Amino acid sequence: MTIENHLQQWQNQVAQLLETRLPQPETMPHTLHQAMRYGALNGGKRIRPILVYATGEALGANIDDLNAPALAVELIHCYSLVHDDLPAMDDDDLRRGQPTCHIEFNEATAILAGDALHTQAFQELSSFEFSPQAKTQQLEMIRILAEASGSLGMGGGQAIDLESTQKVIDLAMLENMHRMKTGALIKASVLLGALCAGPLKPKERQALNDFADAIGLAFQVKDDILDIESDTETLGKPQGSDLAKDKSTYPALLGLEGSRQKLTDLLQLALQALAELPYNTQLLADLAKFIVHRKS
Repeated sequence: MTIENHLQQWQNQVAQLLETRLPQPETMPHTLHQAMRYGALNGGKRIRPILVYATGEALGANIDDLNAPALAVELIHCYSLVHDDLPAMDDDDLRRGQPTCHIEFNEATAILAGDALHTQAFQELSSFEFSPQAKTQQLEMIRILAEASGSLGMGGGQAIDLESTQKVIDLAMLENMHRMKTGALIKASVLLGALCAGPLKPKERQALNDFADAIGLAFQVKDDILDIESDTETLGKPQGSDLAKDKSTYPALLGLEGSRQKLTDLLQLALQALAELPYNTQLLADLAKFIVHRKS
């Protein structure tokens, strides 16, 4: 099966989980539930839950155990997008080719929808009945996801991003920001999938951390390149939005050619980390290449 087939299979699985587990729109409060579904069921690459599935399968996890962490990381990601698009944050009107949640509904409803998606992630992860293989790691999974979402992870990265807008920052600060804002949840996705297979040995955890760190930065470098080279229709959001908002990006600091070289170097680091693992990691390697070579 090709990586494209795997991606489609996993994307369908995530869509089904979201469709089933999100509150139905006919239940009270109707508008909030409609907004939650709008913010989560509007497509997307589903890279984070796919990393849960790919890592779990590579390490021998029970496939059913992967559903709860995959759903949880995607709910966290969807909440972050709803909030990032708000006028007080990035003030975006378009997401995945559709009006953003606060445009479709209103700002207050979008805030509440993001809050509710965030809390449902932990409800799903804490209430799921894992198999014995994964159950002893359930509390650690909750801790990892909470840390990745908070002030030392995604939330803190967004704060740094807002503070850095229209300011000149160096490469080290840019990478630190993206390790938090984008990389923390990607790293959590990899670790959650791995923990479903059982406790991790220190060397295995380090290799997975190195892989996730490299691929998390690569994801952002690629996003920055696409913001320049792609178009609004392909991206599903305004092309050139980072430039228009005077945000620090890899092309701004390294140039396009330097950014492409950075992307190649990060992919090699990711593949080297996978080589340290005593498992068949071909699927993860193919996924890393997909992230680096994607068109949107």
